[in-house]
Amino acid sequence: MNLFTQRVLSLLLLFLFFQLGFTQSIEKPWKISLGINVVDTYPTGDDSSFLGDSGAFFEEFLNVGSHWNLGGPNFSISRYVSQGFSLGFQGSLNKIYKVNGISDPVIPYYSTDVFLNFNPINSKSYRPFLKLGYGLSNFDLSNGLIQGRLLSRNTSKTILGGIGIDIMFDQGFGISLESEYRNAFEVYGTDHFQHRISFNYFFGSGDTDKDGVPDKKDECPEVPGLKEYNGCPDTDGDSVIDKNDICPEVAGKVEFNGCPDTDGDGVSDPEDACIDIAGSIEMKGCPDTDGDGISDATDSCIDEIGPLDNNGCPWPDADNDGVADKDDLCKDEVGSISNNGCPELSNEVMKTINEFGAKINFAASSDKILGKKMFDILYKIKDILIENPVGNLLIEGYASADGSEEYNIELSVKRAEAVRDFLNKIGINIERLEVRGLGVNSPVGNNESPEGRAENRRVQFIYKN
Repeated sequence: MNLFTQRVLSLLLLFLFFQLGFTQSIEKPWKISLGINVVDTYPTGDDSSFLGDSGAFFEEFLNVGSHWNLGGPNFSISRYVSQGFSLGFQGSLNKIYKVNGISDPVIPYYSTDVFLNFNPINSKSYRPFLKLGYGLSNFDLSNGLIQGRLLSRNTSKTILGGIGIDIMFDQGFGISLESEYRNAFEVYGTDHFQHRISFNYFFGSGDTDKDGVPDKKDECPEVPGLKEYNGCPDTDGDSVIDKNDICPEVAGKVEFNGCPDTDGDGVSDPEDACIDIAGSIEMKGCPDTDGDGISDATDSCIDEIGPLDNNGCPWPDADNDGVADKDDLCKDEVGSISNNGCPELSNEVMKTINEFGAKINFAASSDKILGKKMFDILYKIKDILIENPVGNLLIEGYASADGSEEYNIELSVKRAEAVRDFLNKIGINIERLEVRGLGVNSPVGNNESPEGRAENRRVQFIYKN
């Protein structure tokens, strides 16, 4: 290995220590390469070669000392096209001084080609490639190159195929290693291998979508767009680019993210349940004619206020007492809201009940109801309550001043319970009847006399809603 070769290889190894990370791609599609080339005419299996003896295909392929002609420069320029393919032009010069069977040859060589590379692996640090090309190869046996006959009879049309790898460094630089087999298919052509080591520089700015906006400035690099929108399209021409446009194919307003508002009610069409009729935002773009909080689109009675659970219609009220029939326990009688639509126990009714109740008296220290007269009175009270089915009674029991306060309270409760239990027994719902005992409170007679104490041993009825 001569000194020049050692220096070249040392320089290449030094470059390998640099930070990797760049590749020829759509971002920087152009690549310029400058390097050196090696020509080997031996391991081709070309029995018809005019340039010395050839071995079998790939025979002594790595015999650098005997067969490799390390020569002059090679140059190429290529551009990334798409999907891993790059198209380019290359040229190289060399001098052939190692030919099997020829002593001390000095044969000028040049080649020039167009080529297509395919990168099957997309990596930021390395990229192997396959190569196909077509061009010219010249082994100037007549020294035609020196005499100025560039296209002498030793210039042959050539088909080439090869493999290689790009190794990428930072800042757009890299190296490539490649080897290609060149088939010169004319009479004076010579098949040969050519190997290259090149320094690469990647540059330029791609335009993937071909819209005239470089990818590095294109906010939509894969979709053709307009320069005024940084390469993004606006299909409907409403000044809202498609990627931000909820309605990209229908012109709309910026405030509605590119969607129209057909009825002009401030609700965009995609959110408007009534696109052609102006409404309110609260009603999702639909009107509410009667203002009951139910949009006309779902309101069965658009001119009458009604609840949601009756589809916007008012509940029927047969007796017009303000209590809907569904809640009215007395649908055909006017009643009060507080009494569920039924008439309350009137003052006249309560007066009658208490007139009867005043005649219910008890023996001293007793809670027993005694005598036919008492039972008749309770039956009359029962009849009144049945005629007035709504309304509850509070039955208050009282006692005379005999005995202690605690005793009289307990006794008065028992008297009220005795009346309640009998009314329940003869047909009055016990839930309509409550009791309490008030002892000697609120006397109606004089507790100093036997007559007065007898009057105080009584019950009293109070209306309770």
